Amino acid sequence: MKNLTLLLFACLSISTTYTQTTLTAKDWQEDLRFLQQTVHQDYPFLFKKTTAEAFDAAVEKLYAEIPKLQEHEILTGLSRIVSSFQYGHTVLGFRHSPVPYHKLPVNLYCFSDGIYVEGAHKDYEQALGAKVLKVEGKPVEEALAAIRPVVPAENDQFFKAYGLSYLAIPELLHAQGVADELKNTITLTLEKDGKVFDQTIAAVDAKGHDAPTEYGFTKPENGWLATRDQSATPHYLKNLDKIYYYEYLPEHKTVYVRHSQIQDDPSEAIPAFYERVFDFIEKNDVERLVLDVRLNGGGNNYKNKPIVTGIIRTEKINQVGKLFVIIGRRTFSACQNLVNELDNYTNAIFVGEPTAENINFYGDNNPVELPNSKVTAYLSFAWWQDKPQWENGDWLAPHLAADMSFGDYRSNRDPVLDAALNFSSDNFILDPMGYFTGLFTTGQMEKIPAEAQRMVKDPAYRFFDFEEEFNNAGYQLMNSGQVESALYVFQLNAQLFPDSANAWDSLAEANWKAGNTDKAIELYNKAIEMDPEGSVGENARGMLKKVKGGGR
Repeated sequence: MKNLTLLLFACLSISTTYTQTTLTAKDWQEDLRFLQQTVHQDYPFLFKKTTAEAFDAAVEKLYAEIPKLQEHEILTGLSRIVSSFQYGHTVLGFRHSPVPYHKLPVNLYCFSDGIYVEGAHKDYEQALGAKVLKVEGKPVEEALAAIRPVVPAENDQFFKAYGLSYLAIPELLHAQGVADELKNTITLTLEKDGKVFDQTIAAVDAKGHDAPTEYGFTKPENGWLATRDQSATPHYLKNLDKIYYYEYLPEHKTVYVRHSQIQDDPSEAIPAFYERVFDFIEKNDVERLVLDVRLNGGGNNYKNKPIVTGIIRTEKINQVGKLFVIIGRRTFSACQNLVNELDNYTNAIFVGEPTAENINFYGDNNPVELPNSKVTAYLSFAWWQDKPQWENGDWLAPHLAADMSFGDYRSNRDPVLDAALNFSSDNFILDPMGYFTGLFTTGQMEKIPAEAQRMVKDPAYRFFDFEEEFNNAGYQLMNSGQVESALYVFQLNAQLFPDSANAWDSLAEANWKAGNTDKAIELYNKAIEMDPEGSVGENARGMLKKVKGGGR
């Protein structure tokens, strides 16, 4: 699969002038129809997260608006339509577009405590290290929501990793309503050293003026400045001239591997590198292996085999508590395949943030050139499924959640690696639902509510979807005829998540199945009140008709 960073570079490295093209509204409309017809004829399988009806409605809306739009608005509209499939490999490329785009000379990064100017050109040194509060007077959260439809985001993690670059494009900010007019400057409201101030930044031609970054972080060169203290380098940013490297951390008896592309390094192929790694582990006083793929945007997943099989063979570290895999917002594409396989076949404990890719996903793509504008839409065609459909999800979540604040990054602290190195099974439960099932089946139900409350509140478990897991467990019990047990689980879920309309809707159904009709009606009405216009409310209204009609 293609490396995502290179693909997005192709999408955002574009023309350099503001001159208008000779394309007419009819030309753009013909291109839009060509895209629509191509999708329906050759890529109908992409209608998984959106429907053909929604796609066609968006096409018709843009088609009607084209005569009144400026060209950057048309191109942004095309990007919205392609991005609506919500697969990171399915994206509109701007590289050879006749429509010019520009970028602000800053690099933004989303840390655990907000979005910061992680890097900036020296002309804007005063903005370096500042927290972004507003864009063109709009709260940054509102600006992010406005640009989200243009980004081919598979999930929130993808958007964190790659979507912020779109926030630096004036043309896109105008097309999406963040900026009231198309102009060459954007004003950011920033906070730094306890002071809030406005910083107006002039955009530069996109082509040839990209920030000098590696894996999302700024390299201080060519007039660019970075916030990170350059006097030291954390392990995950060491030796970035190599695709992978390893070192021994004697104080932890740990081998640390940073692997940031699924490609062979020119100096040493993947099989040879990992043969050295596993040979070192076998011959030395090693108790743990940490494989860090938080920066890994993919490559060729046929090169994953030596990694997976090598870990399986090395029994010394392929044990619970001895093998850690660090994942994050840039873990994508062929690296998603890698972590899926490690999850399937090894005893890995995943640490960090969720991945940027769906567990099963459409990857790889074909370039489809629009006939008039020559804009290229990259449309995915290959379905990658490493897990059964019932195990699919928005991402692979870590067992142990950990991320970086801006202060951590600036000071070269790595709380994610620290979480792996300091892990102890004495104070952490890797399989929460297995733990609760064990308490339930051994008659220790009185422990479940307090333990559930504790774990739901613990940030280390914040990427474990307790609500959905308890809901699924309740339905499994109810569908197997264990209605009273299901009632217990649904009641617990409603207590844990009292603001969830779905939790009350499920509890209503369990009461109905248990013959508690009046209680079921009460709870269905509660769900409707909480979600009057949503899908839960709609379901509750339908169920109420069945309940009141006496049907099952």
